[in-house]
Amino acid sequence: LNEIDAIGVTVGPGLEICLRVGCTKARELALEHKKPFVGIHHLEAHILMARMEDKTLRWPFLALLVSGGHCQILKCEGVGRYSVVGGTLDDSLGECFDKTARLLGLPVGGGGGPAVEALAREGDATSISFTVPLQQRKDCDFSYAGLKTNVRRAAEQLASDRGVESVLELSRQDKADIAASFQNVAIKHLEQRLERAMKMMEKDGIETLALVGGVAANQELRSRLNSLCESRNWRMVVPPPRLCTDQGAMASWAAVERLLLSSSDDPSNQEVYARYPFHAYGSS
Repeated sequence: LNEIDAIGVTVGPGLEICLRVGCTKARELALEHKKPFVGIHHLEAHILMARMEDKTLRWPFLALLVSGGHCQILKCEGVGRYSVVGGTLDDSLGECFDKTARLLGLPVGGGGGPAVEALAREGDATSISFTVPLQQRKDCDFSYAGLKTNVRRAAEQLASDRGVESVLELSRQDKADIAASFQNVAIKHLEQRLERAMKMMEKDGIETLALVGGVAANQELRSRLNSLCESRNWRMVVPPPRLCTDQGAMASWAAVERLLLSSSDDPSNQEVYARYPFHAYGSS
């Protein structure tokens, strides 16, 4: 520990029991060794990874955060200064990928998203027609619960048409077509909501997008959002796939960003938060 300058630990949002285990140990180490201590907001850590990847990324910028538990568009004006432009009304994109993977019987040990993405490469993205969610709403929010249900119904109907007893018995090609069609519409929903947010941000002179979160590792998502940015003369910054899910790197870099601003926390009374809205974090 002599070579460690400070200790950072995620304190929320997340599963409280897991957060408490890590936070308790980090507090003990900081107090015992008299090290600066930083309690990290998990979603901010995702956002700040873009600045670790590209040191030229300056505030303010727009962030699209897509992960297993979150789906948000955020206006980012500085460390601890974030405003939500749009968020999910129900399920996150990552959760929808996971449910689709399980529906198709794909291995999810490495996450449902990578499994669906890999299978989708073998499929026809136009083979099954799914409705893009929230077409009548003129805001930047997301909804994936309806799409998740429609994918299940379409898969069950296809199984019936093929004369098999369950979705799991469908051919690999049928499953690939389902995966590709789902992924296509899921990303199209993101594109539509994000472009609306981009138009709003352009009025403030913001023309940079940070794509962050575990789902940001999806290559199809990266490619299509990069095309969207190019069409509007925006710059897109995205961490390499391995850093999109590296919790240790995220927490460490977020601690560095805080410490560079002379911002730290008291390890003697740091709490953990299962829910940790940005407005609560920014005012704490």
